[in-house]
Amino acid sequence: MRKTIICILGLASAGLALPVHAQALHAQNRRDLHRAVDAAIASDIARDRQAERDAKRQPYVSPGYGTIRTAAAARNACAAKAREEAGPGAKILGRVAASTMSTGWEVEGEVSGGRGSVPFVCSVRNGSVSGIMLHAPD
Repeated sequence: MRKTIICILGLASAGLALPVHAQALHAQNRRDLHRAVDAAIASDIARDRQAERDAKRQPYVSPGYGTIRTAAAARNACAAKAREEAGPGAKILGRVAASTMSTGWEVEGEVSGGRGSVPFVCSVRNGSVSGIMLHAPD
């Protein structure tokens, strides 16, 4: 029993020298960790501020957003959306026309559905259909 206590005290006293060195390493690692975290936060802030500046310069530009990049694609997407809105069995009547706007296209056409012939207007902005309106007859 006495040998066990002496052995534990000996190990404890030998271990006291080790934690001083370990504490120095721990403090260094902790400082490095804080520097890395601070750098990551600063990088995120800089990236967010740059995105805000870019958005102010070109508010309607969204490169790579959506798949609609041409007038033909805008006509096709709006025609499909109009058929969906008009109901089952709806068909596009006549020609669908797309006119350019500063932010995309405005598409006009006519769809036949359960309510008869219904004109529609569709808006394509920043690469996707942003809205469609069917003008139901009064």
